Amino acid sequence: MNPARPYIPRPGERAPRTETFPSSRKRQLRIWWHEIDRVLLLLIAMLMAVGAIAVAAASPASARRLSSSAHQLGDLHFFRLHLQWQLLGILTMLGTSMLPRELVRRGAIVLSAGMIFALLLVPLIGTEVNGARRWLDLGIRFQPSEFLKPAFAVGCAWILSWRARDPDLPVIPLSAAFMGLAVILLMVQPDLGDAILFVACWAVLVTLAGLPLQRVGLLGGAGIGALVLAYLFYDNARHRIDSFLGGGTAYDQVDLASRTLLAGGWTGSGLWLGTRKLALPEAHTDYIFSVIGEEFGLLICGVVVLLYLAIVVRALARLVDEDNLFTILAATGLVALFGGQAFVNILVNLQLFPSKGLTLPLVSYGGSSTIAQCFLVGLLLAITRRNPYLSREKFDWRGAIDGFGRDEKGRGDKEGER
Repeated sequence: MNPARPYIPRPGERAPRTETFPSSRKRQLRIWWHEIDRVLLLLIAMLMAVGAIAVAAASPASARRLSSSAHQLGDLHFFRLHLQWQLLGILTMLGTSMLPRELVRRGAIVLSAGMIFALLLVPLIGTEVNGARRWLDLGIRFQPSEFLKPAFAVGCAWILSWRARDPDLPVIPLSAAFMGLAVILLMVQPDLGDAILFVACWAVLVTLAGLPLQRVGLLGGAGIGALVLAYLFYDNARHRIDSFLGGGTAYDQVDLASRTLLAGGWTGSGLWLGTRKLALPEAHTDYIFSVIGEEFGLLICGVVVLLYLAIVVRALARLVDEDNLFTILAATGLVALFGGQAFVNILVNLQLFPSKGLTLPLVSYGGSSTIAQCFLVGLLLAITRRNPYLSREKFDWRGAIDGFGRDEKGRGDKEGER
């Protein structure tokens, strides 16, 4: 056959089928590349690179601490594992970022139901680590609460966005019931840190959805009251708060973390030259920020903080001219969880907050936690995707909030008339 001449089938002969899938896939990738926030993607990649270097610095300390006479771990044991988990996390993040918003919403609903069911199983068949039963081992060990976080943010945003269609729907009580169920299941483990994070995310979303200021004040008072009750009747909370207020001891892990963080001064002692990290428990996970401080210095710690701040600001700036309430709420909820966890972890390392057992997102070593955090930022990238050639009308925040307040007042007047 002459390749220069087009193929003309003979009478009764079928023309050969042309393969359109590769060109379709390439077209989808081009659309994805134009719609995704490439600046946000770059910031996330930079943070993950910092995480790889930080785990390399912390790996010897944790490997030697967890080694025994029968089983010796190499100094770079956790670093090699972290690179593998990061590779899986990157694939998860990129794959998730290609999902359309409708599929993100539906997937979050299904994932929420699955992880709530998994949390119900944790007290029954869960694996206990360091006195807390938070993991399920079903061939692969994972922490259900980590995967519930992004699903919770998107699910709550979906519930609260119903109000744009029907102002009479009780979206606040419904979202509060969802949050309350998750918090109760977390407190049973016990997992006070994640419970507080879920409550904070929900509070941000209902405030953004237009909850009247007086009710926001009542919500804050209720939160303080709940914290007092947790201190009085919840042993895990009382122990952590007492340890924090007591100032710790020379052997307290929070005090050790603070000393390790400050040991390197402004410029650090150098990679693998730190010594205080060797006595620090969970150096590669909860207290990796302190290892960064000792080996790379407080200046690099400041750069890490700025990276987190840049990711939060960039994601929120992407929503300034957004016209879809669900998109605004879902992205804000994901940012609140991501930034809130980083903020709490850094404050714990600075000895400014009670120990919560929260890792530093995209930096700390982790298996399922790394995948879950990459899934979270993948959802954020998917939700903030937009056609760069389409202009959109800005969302009327003032009108939405005023309308929410009028609806609440009208409902109260109707109830009074009854």
